[in-house]
Amino acid sequence: MKIGFLIPRYGPEAFGGAELAARSLAEQLVREVDVECEVFTTCARDAATWRDELPPGTTEEGGVTVHRFRSQHGRRADFGVRNAALLADPEALSVDDAWEWVAALGPVCPDAVGAAVESLCDVVTVHPYLYHPCITGVHALGPRAVLHPAAHDEPSIHLPLYEPMFLAAGALAFWSDEERAATQRLFPATVARRQIVVGFGVEPLVTAPPAPSAPAGRPYLLCFGKVLSVKGCAALATAFRAYKRRRPSDLALVFAGPLVDPLPGDDDVIVLGAVDDDTKTALFAHCVALVSPSPYESLSLVVLEAWAAGRPVLVNGACDATRGHCERHGGGLWFVDYGTFEGAVDRLVAGDGLADTLGEAGRAAVREHFEWSAVVARYLAFVTALPATSGR
Repeated sequence: MKIGFLIPRYGPEAFGGAELAARSLAEQLVREVDVECEVFTTCARDAATWRDELPPGTTEEGGVTVHRFRSQHGRRADFGVRNAALLADPEALSVDDAWEWVAALGPVCPDAVGAAVESLCDVVTVHPYLYHPCITGVHALGPRAVLHPAAHDEPSIHLPLYEPMFLAAGALAFWSDEERAATQRLFPATVARRQIVVGFGVEPLVTAPPAPSAPAGRPYLLCFGKVLSVKGCAALATAFRAYKRRRPSDLALVFAGPLVDPLPGDDDVIVLGAVDDDTKTALFAHCVALVSPSPYESLSLVVLEAWAAGRPVLVNGACDATRGHCERHGGGLWFVDYGTFEGAVDRLVAGDGLADTLGEAGRAAVREHFEWSAVVARYLAFVTALPATSGR
Protein backbone atom coordinates (compact mmCIF):
# COMPACT_ATOMS: atom_id res chain seq x y z
CA MET A 1 0.00 0.00 0.00
CA LYS A 2 1.19 3.54 -0.73
CA ILE A 3 0.08 6.44 1.47
CA GLY A 4 0.74 10.08 0.62
CA PHE A 5 1.20 13.00 3.00
CA LEU A 6 0.35 16.48 1.72
CA ILE A 7 1.64 18.96 4.28
CA PRO A 8 3.00 22.53 4.01
CA ARG A 9 6.32 21.73 5.70
CA TYR A 10 8.01 18.51 6.71
CA GLY A 11 11.12 17.35 8.55
CA PRO A 12 12.80 17.58 11.94
CA GLU A 13 13.18 21.35 11.54
CA ALA A 14 9.38 21.72 11.22
CA PHE A 15 8.74 22.27 14.92
CA GLY A 16 4.98 22.06 15.35
CA GLY A 17 2.42 19.60 16.65
CA ALA A 18 0.69 18.79 13.35
CA GLU A 19 4.04 18.47 11.55
CA LEU A 20 5.52 16.20 14.21
CA ALA A 21 2.39 14.05 14.28
CA ALA A 22 2.41 13.61 10.50
CA ARG A 23 6.12 12.82 10.31
CA SER A 24 5.94 10.37 13.20
CA LEU A 25 2.96 8.58 11.66
CA ALA A 26 4.70 8.30 8.27
CA GLU A 27 7.91 6.95 9.78
CA GLN A 28 6.04 4.47 11.96
CA LEU A 29 3.97 3.22 9.02
CA VAL A 30 7.04 2.40 6.94
CA ARG A 31 8.85 0.97 9.97
CA GLU A 32 6.18 -1.31 11.41
CA VAL A 33 4.21 -2.49 8.39
CA ASP A 34 4.75 -3.01 4.68
CA VAL A 35 3.64 0.44 3.58
CA GLU A 36 5.30 2.99 1.32
CA CYS A 37 4.89 6.64 2.29
CA GLU A 38 5.45 9.68 0.09
CA VAL A 39 5.41 13.29 1.26
CA PHE A 40 4.46 16.28 -0.91
CA THR A 41 5.56 19.53 0.70
CA THR A 42 7.19 22.92 0.23
CA CYS A 43 10.80 24.01 0.71
CA ALA A 44 9.86 26.03 3.81
CA ARG A 45 11.16 25.63 7.34
CA ASP A 46 9.62 28.63 9.07
CA ALA A 47 5.83 28.87 9.37
CA ALA A 48 6.13 32.58 10.14
CA THR A 49 7.42 33.37 6.63
CA TRP A 50 6.97 30.21 4.50
CA ARG A 51 10.13 31.27 2.70
CA ASP A 52 11.82 28.60 0.51
CA GLU A 53 14.91 27.52 2.44
CA LEU A 54 15.38 23.83 1.70
CA PRO A 55 16.39 22.64 -1.78
CA PRO A 56 13.61 21.35 -4.04
CA GLY A 57 13.70 17.73 -5.17
CA THR A 58 13.29 14.23 -3.76
CA THR A 59 15.04 12.78 -0.72
CA GLU A 60 14.57 9.82 1.59
CA GLU A 61 14.15 10.69 5.27
CA GLY A 62 13.49 8.04 7.89
CA GLY A 63 12.42 5.58 5.19
CA VAL A 64 9.91 8.08 3.78
CA THR A 65 10.18 9.52 0.24
CA VAL A 66 9.95 13.32 0.49
CA HIS A 67 9.21 15.54 -2.52
CA ARG A 68 9.79 19.26 -1.94
CA PHE A 69 8.53 21.99 -4.27
CA ARG A 70 9.11 25.73 -4.44
CA SER A 71 6.13 27.89 -3.47
CA GLN A 72 4.68 30.63 -5.62
CA HIS A 73 4.92 32.77 -2.50
CA GLY A 74 5.04 32.52 1.28
CA ARG A 75 3.57 34.89 3.87
CA ARG A 76 2.45 38.08 2.11
CA ALA A 77 3.12 41.56 3.44
CA ASP A 78 -0.61 42.29 3.74
CA PHE A 79 -1.31 39.32 6.00
CA GLY A 80 -1.34 41.42 9.18
CA VAL A 81 -4.10 43.69 7.87
CA ARG A 82 -6.17 40.76 6.62
CA ASN A 83 -5.68 38.87 9.87
CA ALA A 84 -6.92 41.86 11.88
CA ALA A 85 -10.14 41.77 9.85
CA LEU A 86 -10.44 38.02 10.50
CA LEU A 87 -10.01 38.41 14.24
CA ALA A 88 -12.54 41.24 14.34
CA ASP A 89 -15.34 39.18 12.78
CA PRO A 90 -14.43 35.96 10.96
CA GLU A 91 -18.00 35.16 9.94
CA ALA A 92 -18.34 38.54 8.19
CA LEU A 93 -15.71 37.68 5.59
CA SER A 94 -16.92 36.61 2.16
CA VAL A 95 -15.60 33.56 0.33
CA ASP A 96 -13.38 35.82 -1.78
CA ASP A 97 -12.08 37.57 1.36
CA ALA A 98 -11.40 34.19 2.93
CA TRP A 99 -9.39 33.01 -0.07
CA GLU A 100 -7.38 36.23 0.08
CA TRP A 101 -6.68 35.61 3.78
CA VAL A 102 -5.51 32.05 3.12
CA ALA A 103 -3.32 33.16 0.22
CA ALA A 104 -1.79 35.93 2.34
CA LEU A 105 -1.17 33.47 5.18
CA GLY A 106 0.92 31.32 2.81
CA PRO A 107 2.26 29.15 1.45
CA VAL A 108 0.78 28.86 -2.05
CA CYS A 109 2.35 25.80 -3.70
CA PRO A 110 0.29 24.31 -6.54
CA ASP A 111 3.16 22.03 -7.61
CA ALA A 112 3.00 20.07 -4.35
CA VAL A 113 -0.76 19.67 -4.74
CA GLY A 114 -0.43 18.62 -8.37
CA ALA A 115 2.20 16.02 -7.54
CA ALA A 116 0.01 14.53 -4.81
CA VAL A 117 -2.96 14.33 -7.21
CA GLU A 118 -0.85 12.71 -9.96
CA SER A 119 0.84 10.24 -7.60
CA LEU A 120 0.04 6.54 -7.38
CA CYS A 121 -0.79 6.83 -3.69
CA ASP A 122 -3.89 4.89 -2.69
CA VAL A 123 -4.84 7.65 -0.27
CA VAL A 124 -3.29 11.03 0.46
CA THR A 125 -3.45 12.28 4.03
CA VAL A 126 -3.70 16.07 4.31
CA HIS A 127 -2.31 17.94 7.35
CA PRO A 128 -3.64 20.29 8.83
CA TYR A 129 -6.85 22.04 7.78
CA LEU A 130 -5.59 25.62 7.69
CA TYR A 131 -3.37 26.21 4.68
CA HIS A 132 -3.83 26.88 0.97
CA PRO A 133 -2.26 23.60 -0.28
CA CYS A 134 -4.44 21.66 2.14
CA ILE A 135 -7.72 23.28 1.03
CA THR A 136 -6.96 23.02 -2.67
CA GLY A 137 -5.52 19.55 -2.19
CA VAL A 138 -8.61 18.13 -0.49
CA HIS A 139 -10.86 19.42 -3.27
CA ALA A 140 -8.53 18.10 -5.99
CA LEU A 141 -8.07 14.69 -4.37
CA GLY A 142 -11.72 14.15 -3.45
CA PRO A 143 -12.31 10.61 -2.12
CA ARG A 144 -8.56 9.91 -1.95
CA ALA A 145 -8.09 12.66 0.67
CA VAL A 146 -7.93 11.73 4.35
CA LEU A 147 -8.01 15.05 6.18
CA HIS A 148 -6.13 15.24 9.49
CA PRO A 149 -7.42 18.71 10.40
CA ALA A 150 -5.82 19.28 13.83
CA ALA A 151 -8.95 21.36 14.40
CA HIS A 152 -10.00 23.46 17.34
CA ASP A 153 -12.43 26.33 17.71
CA GLU A 154 -10.39 29.36 16.64
CA PRO A 155 -11.32 32.38 14.49
CA SER A 156 -9.95 30.99 11.22
CA ILE A 157 -12.05 27.84 11.25
CA HIS A 158 -15.20 29.98 10.97
CA LEU A 159 -14.20 31.17 7.50
CA PRO A 160 -16.61 29.97 4.80
CA LEU A 161 -13.92 27.88 3.07
CA TYR A 162 -13.57 25.25 5.71
CA GLU A 163 -16.90 23.47 6.05
CA PRO A 164 -16.92 22.62 2.30
CA MET A 165 -13.34 21.40 2.67
CA PHE A 166 -14.18 19.09 5.58
CA LEU A 167 -17.14 17.68 3.66
CA ALA A 168 -15.13 17.19 0.45
CA ALA A 169 -12.58 14.86 2.05
CA GLY A 170 -13.02 11.13 1.58
CA ALA A 171 -12.46 10.63 5.31
CA LEU A 172 -11.53 12.51 8.47
CA ALA A 173 -8.86 11.48 10.95
CA PHE A 174 -8.67 13.12 14.38
CA TRP A 175 -5.92 13.11 16.98
CA SER A 176 -8.35 13.09 19.92
CA ASP A 177 -11.99 12.55 20.86
CA GLU A 178 -12.23 16.23 21.74
CA GLU A 179 -11.03 17.28 18.29
CA ARG A 180 -13.73 15.13 16.69
CA ALA A 181 -16.39 16.54 19.03
CA ALA A 182 -15.29 20.12 18.28
CA THR A 183 -15.43 19.45 14.55
CA GLN A 184 -18.92 18.00 14.80
CA ARG A 185 -20.08 21.02 16.79
CA LEU A 186 -18.67 23.37 14.18
CA PHE A 187 -19.76 21.36 11.14
CA PRO A 188 -22.65 19.03 12.10
CA ALA A 189 -22.77 17.41 8.65
CA THR A 190 -19.36 15.83 9.31
CA VAL A 191 -21.07 13.34 11.62
CA ALA A 192 -21.98 11.33 8.51
CA ARG A 193 -18.42 11.25 7.12
CA ARG A 194 -16.07 8.27 7.45
CA GLN A 195 -13.80 9.07 10.37
CA ILE A 196 -11.43 7.75 12.99
CA VAL A 197 -9.80 8.99 16.17
CA VAL A 198 -6.19 8.03 15.48
CA GLY A 199 -4.57 9.09 18.72
CA PHE A 200 -0.82 9.52 18.76
CA GLY A 201 1.91 7.06 19.57
CA VAL A 202 4.65 7.41 22.16
CA GLU A 203 6.81 4.89 23.96
CA PRO A 204 7.45 4.63 27.73
CA LEU A 205 10.57 6.58 28.60
CA VAL A 206 13.69 4.89 29.92
CA THR A 207 15.40 6.40 32.96
CA ALA A 208 17.38 9.49 32.02
CA PRO A 209 20.12 11.39 33.89
CA PRO A 210 19.26 14.92 34.98
CA ALA A 211 19.62 17.55 32.27
CA PRO A 212 22.71 19.71 32.84
CA SER A 213 20.70 22.78 31.78
CA ALA A 214 17.94 22.14 34.36
CA PRO A 215 18.06 24.13 37.61
CA ALA A 216 20.61 22.20 39.65
CA GLY A 217 19.12 20.66 42.77
CA ARG A 218 15.79 22.51 42.38
CA PRO A 219 12.36 21.09 41.68
CA TYR A 220 10.85 22.54 38.52
CA LEU A 221 7.73 22.69 36.44
CA LEU A 222 8.37 22.22 32.70
CA CYS A 223 6.70 23.97 29.77
CA PHE A 224 7.96 22.36 26.57
CA GLY A 225 7.31 23.58 23.02
CA LYS A 226 7.37 26.78 21.00
CA VAL A 227 7.27 29.81 23.29
CA LEU A 228 4.21 31.64 21.97
CA SER A 229 1.98 34.13 23.74
CA VAL A 230 -1.07 32.71 21.95
CA LYS A 231 -0.19 29.33 23.50
CA GLY A 232 -0.37 30.84 26.97
CA CYS A 233 3.37 30.98 27.70
CA ALA A 234 3.54 34.62 28.80
CA ALA A 235 0.41 34.19 30.94
CA LEU A 236 1.96 31.10 32.55
CA ALA A 237 5.15 33.00 33.40
CA THR A 238 3.08 35.80 34.98
CA ALA A 239 1.01 33.35 37.00
CA PHE A 240 4.11 31.50 38.19
CA ARG A 241 5.82 34.68 39.34
CA ALA A 242 2.66 35.55 41.30
CA TYR A 243 2.73 32.05 42.78
CA LYS A 244 6.32 32.47 43.94
CA ARG A 245 5.49 35.78 45.64
CA ARG A 246 2.71 34.05 47.56
CA ARG A 247 4.55 30.73 48.05
CA PRO A 248 8.29 31.42 48.44
CA SER A 249 10.25 28.22 47.72
CA ASP A 250 12.98 26.86 45.47
CA LEU A 251 10.47 25.75 42.82
CA ALA A 252 11.36 26.94 39.29
CA LEU A 253 9.54 27.08 35.96
CA VAL A 254 11.54 25.97 32.91
CA PHE A 255 10.57 26.88 29.34
CA ALA A 256 12.26 24.69 26.71
CA GLY A 257 11.61 25.16 23.01
CA PRO A 258 12.13 27.68 20.20
CA LEU A 259 11.55 31.28 21.24
CA VAL A 260 8.95 32.73 18.91
CA ASP A 261 7.77 35.48 21.27
CA PRO A 262 10.33 37.04 23.63
CA LEU A 263 9.98 35.86 27.21
CA PRO A 264 12.26 37.36 29.86
CA GLY A 265 13.78 34.93 32.31
CA ASP A 266 14.95 35.34 35.89
CA ASP A 267 16.04 33.16 38.81
CA ASP A 268 12.64 31.47 38.96
CA VAL A 269 11.56 31.50 35.29
CA ILE A 270 14.31 29.81 33.29
CA VAL A 271 14.12 30.15 29.50
CA LEU A 272 16.36 27.60 27.77
CA GLY A 273 15.30 28.00 24.15
CA ALA A 274 15.56 24.97 21.86
CA VAL A 275 17.21 21.90 23.38
CA ASP A 276 18.56 18.63 21.97
CA ASP A 277 16.78 15.29 22.35
CA ASP A 278 18.88 14.06 25.28
CA THR A 279 18.19 17.25 27.22
CA LYS A 280 14.50 17.02 26.37
CA THR A 281 14.33 13.43 27.66
CA ALA A 282 16.07 14.40 30.89
CA LEU A 283 13.88 17.47 31.43
CA PHE A 284 10.73 15.35 31.12
CA ALA A 285 12.06 12.57 33.34
CA HIS A 286 12.91 14.81 36.30
CA CYS A 287 10.28 17.56 36.31
CA VAL A 288 7.66 17.84 39.04
CA ALA A 289 5.04 18.16 36.30
CA LEU A 290 4.62 19.32 32.74
CA VAL A 291 2.49 22.45 32.30
CA SER A 292 0.51 22.86 29.07
CA PRO A 293 -0.92 26.41 29.23
CA SER A 294 -2.38 26.46 25.71
CA PRO A 295 -6.16 26.81 25.32
CA TYR A 296 -5.87 25.75 21.65
CA GLU A 297 -4.85 22.14 21.09
CA SER A 298 -6.37 19.26 19.14
CA LEU A 299 -3.96 16.93 20.90
CA SER A 300 -0.96 17.82 23.02
CA LEU A 301 1.96 15.57 22.19
CA VAL A 302 3.94 16.86 25.15
CA VAL A 303 1.18 15.69 27.50
CA LEU A 304 1.65 12.14 26.20
CA GLU A 305 5.44 12.48 26.40
CA ALA A 306 5.19 13.56 30.03
CA TRP A 307 3.00 10.55 30.77
CA ALA A 308 5.45 8.28 28.96
CA ALA A 309 8.05 9.58 31.43
CA GLY A 310 5.72 8.88 34.34
CA ARG A 311 5.19 12.56 35.15
CA PRO A 312 1.86 14.33 35.75
CA VAL A 313 0.55 17.28 33.77
CA LEU A 314 -1.14 20.56 34.59
CA VAL A 315 -3.24 21.83 31.68
CA ASN A 316 -5.40 24.78 30.75
CA GLY A 317 -9.00 23.87 31.57
CA ALA A 318 -10.19 25.89 28.58
CA CYS A 319 -8.59 23.33 26.25
CA ASP A 320 -11.07 20.51 25.69
CA ALA A 321 -8.46 18.08 24.35
CA THR A 322 -5.90 18.27 27.15
CA ARG A 323 -8.49 18.54 29.92
CA GLY A 324 -10.39 15.62 28.39
CA HIS A 325 -7.26 13.47 28.45
CA CYS A 326 -6.78 14.24 32.14
CA GLU A 327 -10.41 13.51 32.93
CA ARG A 328 -10.38 10.17 31.08
CA HIS A 329 -6.99 8.88 32.14
CA GLY A 330 -6.35 10.54 35.50
CA GLY A 331 -2.87 11.75 34.61
CA GLY A 332 -3.10 15.35 35.67
CA LEU A 333 -4.89 18.45 36.95
CA TRP A 334 -6.20 21.57 35.23
CA PHE A 335 -6.67 25.26 35.98
CA VAL A 336 -9.13 27.89 34.77
CA ASP A 337 -7.82 30.99 36.58
CA TYR A 338 -5.06 32.02 38.96
CA GLY A 339 -6.80 30.57 42.01
CA THR A 340 -7.11 27.10 40.51
CA PHE A 341 -3.54 27.34 39.15
CA GLU A 342 -2.22 28.08 42.64
CA GLY A 343 -4.25 25.27 44.16
CA ALA A 344 -3.09 22.76 41.54
CA VAL A 345 0.58 23.65 41.95
CA ASP A 346 0.20 23.39 45.73
CA ARG A 347 -1.14 19.85 45.32
CA LEU A 348 1.61 18.80 42.93
CA VAL A 349 4.45 20.00 45.16
CA ALA A 350 2.92 18.88 48.47
CA GLY A 351 5.16 15.81 48.67
CA ASP A 352 2.30 13.49 49.56
CA GLY A 353 2.75 11.23 46.53
CA LEU A 354 -0.05 12.71 44.42
CA ALA A 355 2.28 13.83 41.63
CA ASP A 356 3.77 10.35 41.30
CA THR A 357 0.32 8.72 41.42
CA LEU A 358 -0.94 10.94 38.63
CA GLY A 359 2.22 10.31 36.62
CA GLU A 360 1.82 6.56 36.90
CA ALA A 361 -1.80 6.85 35.78
CA GLY A 362 -0.55 8.70 32.70
CA ARG A 363 2.11 6.06 32.06
CA ALA A 364 -0.55 3.34 32.24
CA ALA A 365 -2.69 5.26 29.72
CA VAL A 366 0.26 5.40 27.31
CA ARG A 367 0.80 1.66 27.58
CA GLU A 368 -2.88 0.88 27.03
CA HIS A 369 -3.87 3.44 24.38
CA PHE A 370 -0.91 5.30 22.91
CA GLU A 371 1.86 2.86 22.02
CA TRP A 372 2.76 3.06 18.34
CA SER A 373 1.95 -0.55 17.48
CA ALA A 374 -1.70 -0.07 18.46
CA VAL A 375 -1.98 3.33 16.75
CA VAL A 376 -0.52 2.05 13.47
CA ALA A 377 -2.69 -1.07 13.47
CA ARG A 378 -5.97 0.80 13.87
CA TYR A 379 -4.98 3.50 11.38
CA LEU A 380 -3.97 1.01 8.71
CA ALA A 381 -7.19 -0.96 9.18
CA PHE A 382 -9.13 2.26 8.67
CA VAL A 383 -7.40 3.51 5.52
CA THR A 384 -7.29 0.13 3.80
CA ALA A 385 -11.07 -0.12 4.18
CA LEU A 386 -11.72 3.20 2.44
CA PRO A 387 -13.34 3.05 -1.02
CA ALA A 388 -10.47 5.13 -2.44
CA THR A 389 -8.02 2.33 -1.63
CA SER A 390 -10.18 -0.65 -2.52
CA GLY A 391 -10.86 0.82 -5.97
CA ARG A 392 -7.22 1.38 -6.98
